Amino acid sequence: MSEIFDELQWRGLVAQTTDVAALRKALADGPLTMYVGFDPSADSLHIGNLVQLIVARKMQRAGHRVLCLVGGSTGLIGDPKPDSERVMRSKDEVAAAVALIRQQAEALLDFEGDNPAMMVNNLDWTEPISALDFLRDYGKHFRVNAMIKKDAVSRRLNSDQGISYTEFSYQILQGLDYLHLYRAEGCTLQLGGSDQWGNLLAGVDLIHSADGASVHAMTTPLITDASGRKYGKSEGNALWLNPDRMSPYAFYQFWINLDDSDVIDKMRVFTDQDEASIQDYAQQVTEEPFRRAAQKAIAAEMTTLVHGAEATAAVQAASEALFGKGDVAALDARTLQDATAELPGGEVAPGTGVVDALIAVGIADSRNAARRLIGEGGVSVNNIKVTDSDATLDTSTFLHGKVALLKRGRKHLAAARNPR
Repeated sequence: MSEIFDELQWRGLVAQTTDVAALRKALADGPLTMYVGFDPSADSLHIGNLVQLIVARKMQRAGHRVLCLVGGSTGLIGDPKPDSERVMRSKDEVAAAVALIRQQAEALLDFEGDNPAMMVNNLDWTEPISALDFLRDYGKHFRVNAMIKKDAVSRRLNSDQGISYTEFSYQILQGLDYLHLYRAEGCTLQLGGSDQWGNLLAGVDLIHSADGASVHAMTTPLITDASGRKYGKSEGNALWLNPDRMSPYAFYQFWINLDDSDVIDKMRVFTDQDEASIQDYAQQVTEEPFRRAAQKAIAAEMTTLVHGAEATAAVQAASEALFGKGDVAALDARTLQDATAELPGGEVAPGTGVVDALIAVGIADSRNAARRLIGEGGVSVNNIKVTDSDATLDTSTFLHGKVALLKRGRKHLAAARNPR
């Protein structure tokens, strides 16, 4: 337990804390109880949430107790956005999203054994509170002059739109969560993203004001790409954990495509690789970047963590097959669809000649060019070289009846999609 904070710092997983020395001592003296919460603003967790779950996993393995909160009540209100009022979601929509997020979180923490994690829903203790009790028992501990200093609130107050009391009250609701879990479960540490710092402090201050106790808060850093752009819903580039939102293949490809300048930092944050292993991968990135050993390692570990070993094996097979190192015909229908979804291409009906198909998918710009490519031995269909310029794509060429993989050389891929 005494080493967990040092590990989190080394991995770059600590952005802010209320009191470093006090938190370090509390962790060393542990076990302590901590919680991390997720609001159902979407029907999936994303890569930023994954960072917090990874910290929670490490804390649990170090012997600390983890509470995972899904925001059945706070999700009905919504954390204020800096630019506009949130669109209210129905109770049924929020409940459905809560169930999906709960399922995802349960797959990443250990809810059995000697130190099981515990799943909680803040609707259970918030819904029974009357409006009068909410104002008397909790609202009295909050000062408006402090609440309006929160960045998102301040920006909204200075806008033409302003902010509704509904969203303004969000930080009271989140503070109430911490107070409830402190009283009911002895929770003394809340974990969140660095953009949640103001809400975390609201809970710390509420516990101090209401019960005279000192508790802790810690945030994880925002996750950015090599250029410093963050990943998230607001940026339109969120990396979802739900396979219906982001396929395992696309998830795997994100990690495979990490920049050499970024992959080692991501390994520290996301994986269980120790310092010696990460140093070894860093050396390989420097000396043999073309092997992409670090990218392959993190892609396999993260895809297995989120989607399971079977999904990882399927997407690895697809990656190999697309570039001629495996049997593309052996891929299952879902993996094939995911693997070819982002490829350039076009609709090609069964019976179309290969020459016309090459034009349709954009590999050749004319029939003469297509025939020349075939004559030079540079064209393959489903990784089988085409030698006859009069060959056609019959029904059996379309894998699972859906798509045929056309290739020029080793790297120029396109998908011929059956329109029927």
